Amino acid sequence: MGSGKPERHSKTKEKKGLSLRNPSKKINSKKKAGINKKTDQSKNEENQNKSEASTPASASQQLKTCFVELSQESGHDVMALGSHMKAAFGPSWKQVLCQGKLVEGIIDPGSPAVLIISTSALRSLELLRGVRSLTKECHAAKLFSKHMKVEEQVAMLKNRVNFASGTPSRIKKLIDIEALGLSRLTMIVLDMQADVKGYSLFTLPQVRDELWDLYKDFFHQRLLQGHLRICLFGPIPSAKGKEFKGKKEESLQNK
Repeated sequence: MGSGKPERHSKTKEKKGLSLRNPSKKINSKKKAGINKKTDQSKNEENQNKSEASTPASASQQLKTCFVELSQESGHDVMALGSHMKAAFGPSWKQVLCQGKLVEGIIDPGSPAVLIISTSALRSLELLRGVRSLTKECHAAKLFSKHMKVEEQVAMLKNRVNFASGTPSRIKKLIDIEALGLSRLTMIVLDMQADVKGYSLFTLPQVRDELWDLYKDFFHQRLLQGHLRICLFGPIPSAKGKEFKGKKEESLQNK
């Protein structure tokens, strides 16, 4: 009969969660489960960090690399635009921006490497003066409606084009009729200069809408794929500043 009592006692200890080797030490099953859970979580976090390290850069990093950082020394003077383009294209600038021969399968006719977009024909011509030294062998294409017929521009775009400068409306029209190609396009220069009325490429109502349509239809995907960069040329206005809005909008707000 005495041999049966210890057996009951050991079973009682097991039920109470006492260790058989160390009766004074309780086995905390909940604590063990928590430790295991934390271990699993740390492993998952470690695996997630490894996978993030192996994936491409985040959207914000990609967006940052899409914009060309201009040299502060050269400034935003029109005549400095050529220097900015040379710096942006690096050692290959002469081959990409100056040469005038077509190369079958590589350099298509009517496909510029740089597309300059501004609000007016006058401003487009002014910006082309800044790259005149780079367009002696290969003339720049003028893509605006003032004093320029579409047929004349179509004929011009049958040759090699390294630089093209124009307004959103005419640029879109020439792309739509497949006269202006985008196979070589790696740089868009957006003119940030405001006109005498205080309007810019992003605030002049009709031009702003045309620019947005142009970007959505032809540039956005290329930018996301890393095939296109954007250069904001000129003084960049603050979103809170008066110069970011047209004078009409400003006067309405002041009433």
